[in-house]
Amino acid sequence: MAQLWKGRFKKELAKETNDFNSSISFDSRMFEEDIKGSIAHATMLGATGIIEKSEADKITAELSDILDDIKSGELKINMGCEDIHTFIEGELTARLGQTGKRLHTARSRNDQVALDIRMTLKKEADSLIEKVKGLINVLCDKAEEHKETIMPGYTHMQRAQPITFGHHLMAYASMLLRDIERLTDAYNRMNILPLGSGALAGTTYPLDRQMVADLLGFDGVSQNSLDGVSDRDFCVELASALSLIMVHLSRFSEEIILWCSWEFKFVELDDAFSTGSSIMPQKKNPDIAELVRGKSGRVFGDLTTLLTVMKGIPLAYNKDMQEDKEAIFDAIDTVKMCLTAFTPMIETMTVLKDNMRTAAAKGFINATDCADYLVGKGLPFRDAYKATGELVALCIDKGVTLETLELDEYKNVCSIFDEGVYEAIKLENCVFNRKVEGGPSPESVEKQIKLARATVDSLPTPNENDKAEKYNLSEEEIKAISHIFAVPLFHSSFTQNH
Repeated sequence: MAQLWKGRFKKELAKETNDFNSSISFDSRMFEEDIKGSIAHATMLGATGIIEKSEADKITAELSDILDDIKSGELKINMGCEDIHTFIEGELTARLGQTGKRLHTARSRNDQVALDIRMTLKKEADSLIEKVKGLINVLCDKAEEHKETIMPGYTHMQRAQPITFGHHLMAYASMLLRDIERLTDAYNRMNILPLGSGALAGTTYPLDRQMVADLLGFDGVSQNSLDGVSDRDFCVELASALSLIMVHLSRFSEEIILWCSWEFKFVELDDAFSTGSSIMPQKKNPDIAELVRGKSGRVFGDLTTLLTVMKGIPLAYNKDMQEDKEAIFDAIDTVKMCLTAFTPMIETMTVLKDNMRTAAAKGFINATDCADYLVGKGLPFRDAYKATGELVALCIDKGVTLETLELDEYKNVCSIFDEGVYEAIKLENCVFNRKVEGGPSPESVEKQIKLARATVDSLPTPNENDKAEKYNLSEEEIKAISHIFAVPLFHSSFTQNH
């Protein structure tokens, strides 16, 4: 199929050049967005009189048919084309002849590509948010189940203070809620229409860019044509948000891997989400967690690719920017794949509560509470801290714990100790009395769960749009394009005239 730019050239493109230049192997996934964008563009061209309305109607109807044919498999995308835009326009022209050639009026591939990738990433951001929401819901369910399950909390990978497993899980839920905020912010900044920027300097045609923005569900239009075609900040921003998701999944994976080991044995993964060894029959490996941990580097690399591509190119469009799609698409696909596997792994894992409780009973993780007990008796904290440290050293020498140390030994270190110390250092009390907001007590964890669920439930579902303007489109136009757009715009009550 001929290149869209062939008129200027006298020689055929070398196969090596064509193969190197081609992007259809990865931009073909944007076929639906390309067609939707073209339908909105053609609708606007007809409404403004830039092309005959009858021709615009034919173009939108045929583009709708092309989309249906691709989705049904009746029409196969020709991977020999330079890009998806060339294929769609070529197919349209083959079906409509000269009328099909009018579609590209007042449009460049530069602003067309910028539109397609924004539309694609908006859709993908919606999908990613839904997957993160799914993991948060699983964490909330697990945390509810284990809001009283005591485990050791760690700093420096040393047992530090007692917490609950529910509290630990809600820490990751908090991270993921921030991830949703970042995805939403990225979505909002990419939700600006670049179409109408032309190659770099706009056009002399009397475009109605806002009409196209409304039809496609964009919040507004780009305010500078140079920036409109050369901006890929939204790709970088989305890749950054995805990288942080992978940081969080990787940290969680590291803990799952540790917890599955015999040295911890805090959890056991379901057989459906584990693998074995080819030579050691006793092994049950946390391969999903390990792969998620490993794939984080891949997403970080995609972010680095995007930053490196963009850092040195002058305005406006440069072919370097074709590299944006493979990087951002790989980051999206990797994160979606990780979330798809990770969520049911967490949902089906078995929590070994007794092992957690046993580990919490060791390591003197109630020492801070012992010191706080002395503070409650009037001793300054630093003196209480020193006395408790001496008690821990004494317990280590004697091979006992604070719970089993004799009261006389306590009094030898500090005379104000009494029988109440044993109640104060009881693990359940150490945890359940930490009722401060954000703390590990069951009441606090319950509040964290409630807040997380309320936040997730308040998030809009994908493709909601209550800002769309209404247009006075004909019944034929409504019929031709109403099933194309996810944004619920097309119905018989359109009132605004053009």
